[in-house]
Amino acid sequence: MPQTPPESAVVLFNGTDLSNWTSQNGSEPGWKVEDGAMAVVPRAGDIITKETFTDHFLHLEFMTPDMPEATGQAKGNSGVFLQGRYEVQVLDSYGIEVPGMGDCGAIYNQFAPLVNACKPPREWQTYDVIFRAPRFNEAGEMVENVRITVLQNGLVILNNAQLPSTTGGSIDAEVATPGPLRLQDHGNDVRYRNIWVVPLPLEGSDKY
Repeated sequence: MPQTPPESAVVLFNGTDLSNWTSQNGSEPGWKVEDGAMAVVPRAGDIITKETFTDHFLHLEFMTPDMPEATGQAKGNSGVFLQGRYEVQVLDSYGIEVPGMGDCGAIYNQFAPLVNACKPPREWQTYDVIFRAPRFNEAGEMVENVRITVLQNGLVILNNAQLPSTTGGSIDAEVATPGPLRLQDHGNDVRYRNIWVVPLPLEGSDKY
């Protein structure tokens, strides 16, 4: 998948500063920037983008720490929350034969990844995500759920998953409104870089 953002992309992190981000309460983010990446500072809290999005394509790269004594959710845990409401799990799940709904690449507690595409810890990995927001009719009733497709390291791990609801830890329940990208502080030294978004039109032309 493309590593260089196209001209239409909104670059959210270019390796130098966190000027496009805030903490969840609107204050300066407590994470650090080093060696061209943003690093979780444990207990500094989640960070969110100042800009919000509806339908979009997201590219980001992440690296989990090497925690050989840890297991399960204690092993390089973080999360990528689309619109701040729908979590794609980040975790060191390298070598797991059949990943579950809490492993890396899962829509947390809703959909397991189709395959395990994880690289070993301390290697850079990519998520490329196509996010389609829920659709509502004129009465304000939801008629189509959120849809998410995820490629990890170039492999399809979620194929048009239709989510029944927000995932745990959602910033709000205002699913009809745009939302920010949110990165989770779960107490582990996870790192991110090369983060950009291409906003997508809600629909194409109906003309031939």
